Parts: sequence; structure tokens; C-alpha cells
Amino acid sequence: MTGFGKSVIEILGKKINVELRSLNSKSLDLNLRLPYLYKEKELGLRSYISKQLERGKIDLIVFIESKNELLPIAINKNLVKSYYNELKLLSVELNDNTSNLMELVFKMPEVLKSEKETIEFDESEWMHLKNAVDNAIESFQKFRSDEGNILSIEFKNRIDIIYKLLADVLSLDALRVVNLRNRIKNNILEIVEKEKIDENRFEQELIYYIEKLDITEEKLRLKTHLDYFVLTMKEPSCGRKLGFISQEIGREINTIGSKANDAGIQKIVVQMKDELEKIKEQLLNVL
Repeated sequence: MTGFGKSVIEILGKKINVELRSLNSKSLDLNLRLPYLYKEKELGLRSYISKQLERGKIDLIVFIESKNELLPIAINKNLVKSYYNELKLLSVELNDNTSNLMELVFKMPEVLKSEKETIEFDESEWMHLKNAVDNAIESFQKFRSDEGNILSIEFKNRIDIIYKLLADVLSLDALRVVNLRNRIKNNILEIVEKEKIDENRFEQELIYYIEKLDITEEKLRLKTHLDYFVLTMKEPSCGRKLGFISQEIGREINTIGSKANDAGIQKIVVQMKDELEKIKEQLLNVL
């Protein structure tokens, strides 16, 4: 959901700059920074942008540059007098030097105004400004689209790696059951003589124990979630949905790791988790 778009138009001796910037956010958080003369159009502009941009912490910045080299200066005389009198009274009260009061006054806000600050809004400018906003949005959406294409390739590569790791788990799982059975039997033979072992009872208990460690369902569900993730990537505005699916993928991977009771499979689980975390980090950038 990160993005950037910019547009510049020149009209009536002015250059109007429009910039759109976006960071990740769970919802739409739109912040408009407009010159004072455009404030009356803020609500309409906010509604217009909200309909086109779905999510993200978005800043729209509009600023004006005058193309005139000479900017006449207007002095707010009433404000100057007010500042001067207040500072003079304070200086007398504090027994301070009053020789540099005018210098201080002209550093106070709103004392000097240039043409850039006093320029009036022209209704005909609205369509020009709206066109500039449209161009900025178009540039912004292209930025997002390009980033989305890169992320799509990244996700497919990561999912393919998890698919391959799952295939490794499948090959190790068959050997895991055999090794588990042999290990349990050898451990029992170390403390109990072979003649005293009830083979039928041993097989029943072994089956019960192995069933508790069976990961067949988890492997199937993990593959199903991976398939669903790839399919959902083709849907528009799928960021939240992919986030939920990645959580389910993580649950199945964790369950496989906890039930496997096998060092080889647990190493593969760690690799799966690493790939999934890389996917989750980038999902924050998906609309």
C-alpha cells in the first residue's frame, strides 16, 4: 500500500504542485494539506479521493509557487502597532532595552504578506486542480500496480519454496513412522525381555501412539491453504484475505512441527516458517 504520485500544472502565473504519498494502514487514513485558499474545496476533494483509494495512510499535498519574480509586500499595520505596544509595555515592566522592538515585531507571524499568501481563489482553477489531482492519482496507482506485480512474483516464489519443502516432508514422513516404530520397540527391549512382550498389545499401543503423531491431515490442509493463497492473489484488493490465509498456513506448519517428533521434518518446518514470515512482511504492502 505504499505509493507515490505527483502532478504539476501551470496556470495564471502560478505553478500548482500536487503530491500523493501513502504508507501502510489497515484502513483509509486520508490527510489533506492544502493552501488556505483551497480550504472550501477540502470536503469535496476528500470524498473524491476516498472513492478511488481504498486503504493506506495517505497524504495529499498541494502547494503553490508563483512564477512572478517580484512579489509585492503588504504590511499589516494594525498588527504591527499591536505587537509593538504589547512588547513596549512588557519591556518597561521588565526594565529591558526597547531599542530593537521593531526588529522583533517584523519577526512576528502575519506581519508581512506576499502575493503568494494573499492570492485569491478563482473558481475556474478548480477544474485545473482536479485534473492535476487525477494525474497524481493515476501516477500513484501505477506506482502501486508496479509494486504489486513485483510482490506477486515474490509471493509465488516463496509459495513454491513452501510447496517443495512440503514435498520433502511427505518423503520423510513415511520413513518417520518406520523409524518411530523401531525406536519405540528397541527402547522397550532394553528394559523388557522379548519373550515377555505381547506383540498384539504392542501393535495396538503403537498404532494408538502413532495416530496421535500423524500429520496426514495437516499436510493436506497446508497444501489446500497454499493453493488457496495462489488463487486469491488473482483477486482485486486481496490484502486482508491473504493475511488471513497466511495465518492458517502458519497454524498448519506449527502443528506439523509439534507433532512430527522428527529432527529432519522439524528442520524443514523452520525453513517453511522463514519463508512464511517473509511473505507476511510483504503482505503489509498489499491492498
